[in-house]
Order: sequence, then structure tokens, then C-alpha cells
Amino acid sequence: AMSLTFPAHFTMVASMNPCPCGYYGSARECKCSPMQIQRYVGKISGPLIDRIDIHIDVPAVKFKELRGKGVSVGDSSITVRERVIKAREIQLKRFDGEGIFSNSAMSSRHIRKFCALDGESENLLERAMLRQGLSARAHDRILKVSRTIADLEASENIQPNHISEAIGYRSLDRNYWS
Repeated sequence: AMSLTFPAHFTMVASMNPCPCGYYGSARECKCSPMQIQRYVGKISGPLIDRIDIHIDVPAVKFKELRGKGVSVGDSSITVRERVIKAREIQLKRFDGEGIFSNSAMSSRHIRKFCALDGESENLLERAMLRQGLSARAHDRILKVSRTIADLEASENIQPNHISEAIGYRSLDRNYWS
């Protein structure tokens, strides 16, 4: 068998229901058995899930929120855009001469070089790896996302809260594969 590799850089955004009926974990009653849920989620291979940097649960929007009542106001799009531009500038500067331009492109060697952790962060990541049975690939994804979160906060070093947030973005590992 012959294998070909083509250069490709892309951003994949995907969504899926939590179960066949779509109500697992919501206020509405789920009609699915645990086996049906596992079979449904199992259609997506573990190695594919491993390659997705961020996966989160998105709950149903409450009626009051749909009507605009009791909705907390976050940062404006302009503020978020400025923060992203600054983070990208930090990354361009960091990777000058490295042949890459963003955290997502870091190899294992780059991760070791640019994602140093303090003792508390190291312990937090190790506990998550053991408790959730995370793979080496998930480990690297967590560090890349942590580095990006730190950059968005203009933090030179990855802090425990950055690691914690990145671990929180591994919901499929936590809910279905462990």
C-alpha cells in the first residue's frame, strides 16, 4: 500500500449531539441507554478525538437568555480581537527563526522549549493525565492550548489556571473515553 502526504493547514469546527436523541445531560429526559450513548459517541475514533485541540459541551440556551434577560455582558468583539492580535504578535516574536508562526504548529521539541511549567502546573497536568487516562497527544494539545491561553492574558509563563482551563477543554476525554 502506498501512502501520500499532502501539505494542509486548516481549522476544523465540528459539532455533535451528546447522544442519539440529543438530550443526554440536559433538563429534558434522555431516552437513550448507556450502551446506545457509548455506541453513538464511539462512532468517532479515540485517535480523532485526540487530534481535536478543544472540545466543550454547549448547554441549551435558557428562555430568559433567549429574551436577553439576565445575560452577563462579556468583552466586546473589538476587545477580544485586540487581545487575539496581541497574542499572535507574541507568538510571532517567540517563534522568530523557528520556522513556525503559532502555538498550534509546535512540535514536541517546541513544546518542551516553550511550554515550561512550574511545579504546581506540572502536578495539575500529571493528575489530569492519570485520572482521565489522557494520551501523549492529549498532553501536547493541553500544553499548546495552555500556552495560547497564557498568550491571550499576556502572561510570559504558563500558570496553573491556564493548565486547568486547557484541561477543561478536553470534555470528550473526560466524559466518554475515561
